[in-house]
Order: sequence, then structure tokens, then C-alpha cells
Amino acid sequence: MNHRIPDRVPIHDSVWTSTERRWHKEGLPEDMSPAEYFGYELDIFGPDLTPRFPVRVMEKNEEFIITTTSCGGRIKNHRDYSTTPEIIDWPVKTKDDWKEVKKRMAPDMTRVNWASGLQGNLTAHEEGKFMCFGCATGYDALQNYMKSEQILVTMAEDPDWIKDMIMTIAELSIVMAELMLKNGFKLDGLFTYNDMGYRNGLLFSPEIYMKTHSQADRLLYEYFHSKGMKVILHSCGNVTEIIPALIEAGLDCLQPIEVKSGMDIISIKEKFGDRLSFMGGIDVRLMADSDPDKIEAEIKNKLEAAKKGGGYIYHSDHSVPKNVSFEQYRRVIELVKKYGAYPEYEEAKKEEGKEKEAPPKEEKAASGKTSKLKFGKKKKEGAKSRPVERPAAAPAEGKKEKSGLFGRKKKEAAAAPQAPAIPTKQEIKQEDKGGKKLKLPFGRKK
Repeated sequence: MNHRIPDRVPIHDSVWTSTERRWHKEGLPEDMSPAEYFGYELDIFGPDLTPRFPVRVMEKNEEFIITTTSCGGRIKNHRDYSTTPEIIDWPVKTKDDWKEVKKRMAPDMTRVNWASGLQGNLTAHEEGKFMCFGCATGYDALQNYMKSEQILVTMAEDPDWIKDMIMTIAELSIVMAELMLKNGFKLDGLFTYNDMGYRNGLLFSPEIYMKTHSQADRLLYEYFHSKGMKVILHSCGNVTEIIPALIEAGLDCLQPIEVKSGMDIISIKEKFGDRLSFMGGIDVRLMADSDPDKIEAEIKNKLEAAKKGGGYIYHSDHSVPKNVSFEQYRRVIELVKKYGAYPEYEEAKKEEGKEKEAPPKEEKAASGKTSKLKFGKKKKEGAKSRPVERPAAAPAEGKKEKSGLFGRKKKEAAAAPQAPAIPTKQEIKQEDKGGKKLKLPFGRKK
């Protein structure tokens, strides 16, 4: 995501629960998840950002299960959780409903899993994974509280109300991220979810985005940037039209580049690749195709274009469905490793090794004559050679790499504190790289 040449394309993916169950029957070890088996390199940790209403099972049969949600609504899901659940009731229908929900959105330490969650985070840190704070934001988060049609109409008729809801969620996310960081969690970036598109384009215009989302996104992205972290946005559907606004807000990486909705990683890389990184864009429909040549051509062509100059992470164009077999997916990862390598990185390492082994060519001969350099040019006495910037050599085998993902030294894993303290609003003001104070708008006037 720093737009430099790495050794290979990083690998991460999302797999449906029903897909994982199938794979366990087809060869995936029972005690391993797809993430463990295939070596996914990103992990996500997040607090509970909901109003925390009680969750109860309302109805279930052989095919479906209906439950209440922690957001105060009700959802209907398949018993095997093979699809996105259908929301059948929402807690916010009026502004007064929102006021009651908002009262329950206060930060506190019980929103974080300080036991297994923190331990899992520290273990992932030691394994060198890229660790993200995870949260739903914007329109995507609001769908838990308000019916989609009502959100879209209200965006046009009362954008300030929608903005208040989005800002409330963003502010809570920042306070909880600060709480987690101050009490032992190790994080490298933000992974936020906000589906803003569908098959034919955006669900709302870029102009509506600026009125309702932009301030909250800027605030959220600026906070994580002030910590030296990158920002990844998951946004399903065709969101090509809003990419310039997302770049302006400070986004670093867009995911998942959904092929089914008409997004094309090759064209958007060409247009925006100098300002934005991308994650995804590999058509899951071809993974399940009986002709193996189709998925190979998909991976080969797209990786060759998307990986140029760095700035690309492998991921399916959404998530892996249960019609993809274990063997088919194993081949997908093999192809990603094959076509995701950077030959120029290896060549640079070889050249660097040769230079280290070669005797110095700049020493003055004993006779007093100036030695000649390559291409017949004479080196002037006292002149300094300009260093050539090359990718860092891989650490020697058996030695642990000390530096972190962004050049920061990794510290020893800290034990979970006995009594995590909630930061005050004043404590959360951070200085960014330009020396400016990052101020959170907790005192926003209604």
C-alpha cells in the first residue's frame, strides 16, 4: 500500500461459513480454518459498536432462523448462514427512535474482548500479520437501524439527520480504537465496511456522499493516519463513480472490486493506481467453472496489470461461495503465488548481492592514477557515489525480522492490563505529521 515493489502480491480472502464446512469434508483439516491453511495475511479486530440490545431467537424452522439484533431490529437468515441475512424490522423509524438508540452508543471498556480478543491480537502481531481495527460505517452501518428505502429518501430530504447518525458511529469508532491502542492492542490499519453500490452503479450520488458521509470519513481516516496507519474500505457494488471523492477523503485502499457489478481492476488501476491501492477483483464465478483455463486467464491477466508498481492485494471479488470446491480454491491460491511474484524484486536482490561481493572499484591505484569506473568514466577524487535505492534484502534464515510493516520496530507483546482506562475526549487529540491537532467534534451543536 506504499506503492513500492514487494517480493510478491499479498494474499487475503473471505470465505462463507457454508464454504468452510464443505471444505472440511473435502480435505481441509478439521482443526484448521481457511485463513490458517492458506496463510491469509490480514486480521481484523473490532469492538462492539452497537447499542447492545438483547439478542433473542424469535422463530426457527428447518430452513430459516429469525432473531433480534443488538441494534434493536430483527433479521431472517438461512440455518447454514450461506447468504447475507435479510433485515425484516428496523429500530429507527423516527427521529425520536434515533435519540433513544443514540443514548446507548456511549463508549466503555466492556465493548472490547479483553481476554481472547487481545490475546489473539498479540499472537497475530507476533506472526507478522497486518492487523486492522474493523468497523461498519456510513450507509452500511445505518442499514442496521433504518430501512434502506427510508435511508435513501432521508438522505435527500434531511441529510443533516443522516450525517448525525454517521458521525455518531464514526466518533464511537475512534474512541474505542484509542481505548484498544492504549491498553495493549497492536494495529496497523483500519478496515471499514460501507456498501455504497449495486449492480448498475451507486446507491446515492457523490453529491449526497459529500453532504452525509464526507466529514465522518475524513475524521475517521485522519485519526488512523495520525497513528501512521493505512485505511482500507470494503464497498460492494459498482462504486467507480465515487472513487475520486474517496481519494479526496484520504482512502488508501479500495476492496473488493466486484466484477459481478461491472467493476474492472485493470481499468481502475490504470486510472487511479497512482493514488489508490486495490484489493480484490478476481471473479469468484470463474473459480467454480469446470474449465480450469478460465480462472488461470483471469488471475494471470488481472495480476499482471494490477500489481504494477505495487499497490495490489489478492482477494476474491467479494467472498468465496460454497459452489467452489476445496481443490478448485487450492489451485486459485497456487496461481496467485505463481503470477503474483515480482521478478524485478528478485533481480534487484541479486544485483545487490553481487555488489556486496565485488571488490571496491573506487580505490585509488598505488601508482597515484585514478581508477576507471564502468562505461569508461573516470571517478573524480573525493566525489561520492550516489546510493541506489533498492528493495531491502530478505532477512537471513533463522533470524527474526525486527521491523514492523511500516518500518516501525516491533515491541515485545504487552500483557493485557488489569484495568483498561477509557480515554477522555481531550486525551484523544493527536498530532498528525503536519503538526496539526486532530480534534474530534464531540461538542457538535444540534
